[in-house]
Amino acid sequence: MASRDGSPARHRGTASEESGLLGTAMTTRHIEAFGRKVTTTATHLISDPESSVHYQHAMSALQKELRRPGIQQRVFSYAKASPTELVRSKLSTTEIQHRALTYLPDELLANIPEDENVYSLFQGFQATLPEGESEHRKKHKRRNSRGQKLLEADDAEDKTPLEELKKERHGLNHRLEMIGVRKNMCSSEIREIDNKISNLNTMRKIVLDRLGDLEQDEVRMEQDLLEVDNKLEDLLEELDDAATLGHTTGTPHTEIDAETEVTTTDTQDMSASFMSASIYEKLPSPRAKRNKPTRRKSTPIRHEHFEPGSSIKKFQAHNDMITALDFDAPFGTMVTSALDDTVRVWDLNLGRCIGLLEGHQASVRCLQVEDNLVATGSMDASIRLWDLSKAEYSSREDTTIEEEDEDQPASDNIDSPASPHASSMQDCPLFTLEAHVDEVTALHFRGDALVSGSADKTLRQWDLVKGRCVQTLDVLWAAAQASSTMNTTDAKWRATGRIPDASADFVGALQCFDAALACGTADGMVRLWDLRSGQVHRSLVGHTGPVTCLQFDDVHLVTGSLDRSIRIWDLRTGSIHDAYAYDNPVTSMMFDPRRIVAAAGETVAKVYDKTDGRHWDCGNEEGKISVERVRVKDGYLTEGRKDGVVGIWTC
Repeated sequence: MASRDGSPARHRGTASEESGLLGTAMTTRHIEAFGRKVTTTATHLISDPESSVHYQHAMSALQKELRRPGIQQRVFSYAKASPTELVRSKLSTTEIQHRALTYLPDELLANIPEDENVYSLFQGFQATLPEGESEHRKKHKRRNSRGQKLLEADDAEDKTPLEELKKERHGLNHRLEMIGVRKNMCSSEIREIDNKISNLNTMRKIVLDRLGDLEQDEVRMEQDLLEVDNKLEDLLEELDDAATLGHTTGTPHTEIDAETEVTTTDTQDMSASFMSASIYEKLPSPRAKRNKPTRRKSTPIRHEHFEPGSSIKKFQAHNDMITALDFDAPFGTMVTSALDDTVRVWDLNLGRCIGLLEGHQASVRCLQVEDNLVATGSMDASIRLWDLSKAEYSSREDTTIEEEDEDQPASDNIDSPASPHASSMQDCPLFTLEAHVDEVTALHFRGDALVSGSADKTLRQWDLVKGRCVQTLDVLWAAAQASSTMNTTDAKWRATGRIPDASADFVGALQCFDAALACGTADGMVRLWDLRSGQVHRSLVGHTGPVTCLQFDDVHLVTGSLDRSIRIWDLRTGSIHDAYAYDNPVTSMMFDPRRIVAAAGETVAKVYDKTDGRHWDCGNEEGKISVERVRVKDGYLTEGRKDGVVGIWTC
């Protein structure tokens, strides 16, 4: 019960006043109490703590104040607030972005990509949804009440045709906008893919340059290895000579040896007196050695990674039309001949002429390169064999073939090679084969056997070990014999039904393998011979013009003719497997496991990809000089033109 003087009310007022001691609304009494506590605290700090009791009472009262729930909630609310929340409560979002950009360095701000998209992220996400997604989602919404469905049905009935058309127009506009968003997304993806492709092409070019540097280092290392081998061979010979000389001086010196030595000395003095000192010094020493050319042990592979049709090198090899060319391996040794009566040897790795093969009395019409051995057939009716391992030339040159980038157009600059040393090939001739009575137009050798065809209408088989002819085949006689034996007209000599071409060779091409020989002649026939019996085993009929080139493998025989066609024969059945034609006569052809390359009277080499059946042109189409001869190995193509220019390409 409350007292008359209002003590309960006074107690409630006192409690409320005490509860607001640390609150926001402080009365005069609270200020006086707080002042007394501060005075007591200061007195306690100045005086002796043990003699003052007021400080202890003041601290106990303050602790009681802190234990109250209202005070603790305020303190904990400040403790739970993070620094980000405190900053956001005082600053706006725009001011925060401005202050953040103000303190960023210029280097970071310079690389910020610009946002070129006109659509937001939400619009892009919305455009990725299928067209019927909205209706599909509406069907899976929560079922409405029956009354709401009735209301919606009434609203649908109240809609006028104008409102329906407006709604349809709004839907079409929305779909059109979504299509625009999708188009923008596709365009952005295409630009991103193009950037990735550009980066990959840059990385590919870097790795390709690294591969080229490795191949150059490989060549230098092989040259260093060759020099070390030569020095080692010289040192071994010196040691053998020293051992032989020591063994000779160790034997007893008899009177007969003394007389022999005196006689030898007198003979040398007399011989020296009959010639001048200059001539005597020019006599070759038996110990004189010649540097052997470098034969690459490794195989270059950089050209395999170029784009098909990329130009590697182009140079002026001769002053007249190229009649024949061949090489042993990519970036190896190439031999060319032309109507200027010269035969040149080229180092494809260094890109220069290393010598001339001199000896023929007329132009060379056909040749073949196999490792170090070269066979040449000339219009002087002779065949010469050459050994390139006996050539003398220095393979260390600063000039190397500069491969052009496949992304850049082929250069039209034609290099003029430096003249080789006159005596660099003087030790290369081996022997000469002379039996034909007219120009040699085709030859092929494998192992110790060589077969040649001539305008004297004969084929001759040669033994390269003995250096003589072991068999002569008369083409006309063999054709007549085959005709009478088989009682058919397919094997005999027949007219092509066209005006005879004076420039066509009687024997246009041939190839041998063991006892098998394939020969293409001017009557358009391809005859398969058995060298053991000297008889025609089979005749392939199909060409209507002189056969100019042929090549066979285990299964197929490919032939080219002046009738503008190339035919692929099946050797198992003798039938035509495939055939195709060009606009001009085919003068040269060769194939590798993937492609067939031909020269068909155009300014480019014609390539047929056997893998996908695609025809394409390799070379510079802007030129005016036609390609006459082609050779290809492992995608490395060499071509010879009418003006004496040789081009090297990848295909």
